[in-house]
Amino acid sequence: MADKRDYYDVLGVGRDASKDDIKQAYRKLVMQYHPDRNKTDKNAEDKFKEATEAYEILSEDKKRSQYDRFGHAGVHSDFYDAYSRSGGQWQSDAFSDFFKNRGEAFDDIGDVFSSLFGFDLGGGARSSRRARGNDLRYDISLTLEEAASGKKMEIAVKKNDNCDACGGSGAEKGSKPITCIECGGRGQVRRAQGFFSISTTCPRCHGTGQVISNPCKSCRGSGVAIKSKTLSVNIPAGVDNNTQVRIAGEGEAGGRGGTNGDLYLFIHTKDHDYFLRDGNDLITEAPISIVQAALGCEITVPTVDGKRVKIKVPEGTVSGKVFRVRSQGMPHVNYSSRGDMLVRVIIEPPKGLNSRQRQILEDFRKTISEKEDPKPRKPYLGE
Repeated sequence: MADKRDYYDVLGVGRDASKDDIKQAYRKLVMQYHPDRNKTDKNAEDKFKEATEAYEILSEDKKRSQYDRFGHAGVHSDFYDAYSRSGGQWQSDAFSDFFKNRGEAFDDIGDVFSSLFGFDLGGGARSSRRARGNDLRYDISLTLEEAASGKKMEIAVKKNDNCDACGGSGAEKGSKPITCIECGGRGQVRRAQGFFSISTTCPRCHGTGQVISNPCKSCRGSGVAIKSKTLSVNIPAGVDNNTQVRIAGEGEAGGRGGTNGDLYLFIHTKDHDYFLRDGNDLITEAPISIVQAALGCEITVPTVDGKRVKIKVPEGTVSGKVFRVRSQGMPHVNYSSRGDMLVRVIIEPPKGLNSRQRQILEDFRKTISEKEDPKPRKPYLGE
């Protein structure tokens, strides 16, 4: 274990690197040290092997966590064992089995090779490919009140859906797709490529594993047709601006047996006349007079639900003081709790005084001590 290099150093990334950072670093090393590009360079093959081992550990959360805690001793790396059992031949079944049993990590490695060299690692790990339908986006505009209460609504979506004439198979009624004789229904054909035994997408069926000899006249064999569909959707209470609501399977049809994509509702909330939203809290301002601030008072303010709540303003309240009204803000999505409503009181001086009101204030001024040059103080920012 002692002679092994640190996996993070091998890939040239920091220990806080994201999965995307790790994948990009591995892609770069694969491109640089791939054996087919360096057939006479034994050192390149070793570096390629080292990078693949590092990626296999760091791309899998559990193994990465063990490696971060205990180093090489914390992970059971049978990478070299598989290579040794193969007699040094990358295309052997022993090496293919090593990858096939790696789940998500192998899928990522396969994606890297597919994007760089146009093929997948062999061994029958992947079968025929049925194209998944595209995801769709639908924008919905809500008032703050609608976002607070939730909303059930119907939307009309125009999309590619399964063809009615062929039921999405792509074959003319009365016929059906046949198994591709080129790949035997696997969707891939194997061939030798340097050190690797690899599988490429079947050129005859394009990875589907089936061939349509009698295409549907309505959809020309694609299995899909443009349709308009009305959906009933439920927007949960408490959604915020730019929230995405996913509706599984309501995107475009994959066609010819492929799975449907998903529909994503993008929520946009309109500006409100007197509420500002801060997370699940709502902020508003309430004007009060000098007399109400000096003597104290009780005011009522509206909530987002249309009700009114009372707030007791104590005597001597300063302008800008914030009163917190518990559980009168926005609901938490999928929870029964709510945020709070924050009411900032603003003292507004009287305007358009008549002579009697002015005289009363003049008399009041004589009873208090006013400083012509008041001492500065830190502004009151509320609670």
